[in-house]
Amino acid sequence: MKHSRLTIAILISLVLGIVVGWIFPNFAVKMHVLAEVFLRMVKMIIAPLLFATLVVGIAGHGDVKSLGRLGIKTVIYFEVVTTFALIIGLGFANLFEPGKGINIDLQAAGIVQAASMAAINHGTTFGQMFLSLFPTSVVQSMAEGNLLQIVVFSLFFALAICAVGKKAKPVLDVLNSVSTIMFKFTEYVMVFAPVGIFGAIAYTVGKNGVEILFNYGKIIVSLYVALAVFVILVLFIACKLVHISFRGLLRAINEPALLTFTTASSEAALPKAMSIMEKFGVPKSIVGFVMPTGYTFNLDGSTLYLAMAVIFSTQLVGIHLPLEQQLVIMFALMLTSKGVAGVPRAALIVLAGTLTSFDIPIIGVAILLGIDQILDMGRTTVNLIGNCVATVVIARWENCFDYNKMNEFLKQRRLKINTLGKTDSNVSFEKDFRSKC
Repeated sequence: MKHSRLTIAILISLVLGIVVGWIFPNFAVKMHVLAEVFLRMVKMIIAPLLFATLVVGIAGHGDVKSLGRLGIKTVIYFEVVTTFALIIGLGFANLFEPGKGINIDLQAAGIVQAASMAAINHGTTFGQMFLSLFPTSVVQSMAEGNLLQIVVFSLFFALAICAVGKKAKPVLDVLNSVSTIMFKFTEYVMVFAPVGIFGAIAYTVGKNGVEILFNYGKIIVSLYVALAVFVILVLFIACKLVHISFRGLLRAINEPALLTFTTASSEAALPKAMSIMEKFGVPKSIVGFVMPTGYTFNLDGSTLYLAMAVIFSTQLVGIHLPLEQQLVIMFALMLTSKGVAGVPRAALIVLAGTLTSFDIPIIGVAILLGIDQILDMGRTTVNLIGNCVATVVIARWENCFDYNKMNEFLKQRRLKINTLGKTDSNVSFEKDFRSKC
């Protein structure tokens, strides 16, 4: 009942935020501080939770050899799924043609901001990206919220604990306690989620106005339809292939998904999502490795959005790109979209830099700036769902997914057994994996 009450409170906050933003826009804009306070509360959880969870997950089992295999499988899965995201984004941009027929009405500030984004050097070379994985100070990485650097430090720390052996057991016990405490801490912070969501939605509607949904409806609808198709064709099928109920997974993560959608922030839902995926049957070590890594390398929604945004920008100024050149740009996006998750408006920065490198006008970036919050709500939600699916797929690939925990968790969430959609073959798979894990 506690989970359902929080979900209802979030939905009520969503409706109230829209109403207040529509009727009292000047007052609603000031409510942004509520969203910022909530997001700061979440960010202070992430670093200690991620560090403790990942170290305990790896060092607690002592299986160091599986770490390299886990990393290879994770990267393979990420690249396959993001390729599908690019293909779907490219296809829907050419199908809907959202950039055609739009009256360009730009403010000078929009063009200036777009130009400044294009000038940002976000380190797209392989060497720079590889170097950015390793922190000079883990304290600085935690302060800046650099998830990937925290993961790298945690991996080496866990390996050192395994090498030391029994002498390191007190440290492992402390981190185990820290992990438990931080998950409880997360529950306390989630109590303030409806307040933060009210502030975020009221600010978004109050600043942009409801009419913006109609003015740029074609762009917004095109993106959301493409995201829905990606979820159905790629993520649903991925769960089907590993014999996991996609409907059950969505119901399990409905609260973090709502958090992500309403705040347009992946970080807001990360602690809650990690907690749920562990209860859902994914081992702690896989959750601690795949989820934060995915926030850099598996941004499915953002990747799909970038593909559509590039074609939108060319259609806006009447440039027709042949399929060969579109594929070249998509390949460039596969590289440039990595490693910028922590940068504000990261997707638009990548878009502006990509358009400039291919000598395409950046007018499209200036237009998308006005509705970026609305587009960001959809793409970040798909980022979250994609990373949750990734943990399940990798756990199943590693033969360590716990069906008993999944069934028990879904029962506790007041789900009926038939929503799992299990078949006789699933039962045999479960028995086989229980014996291996």
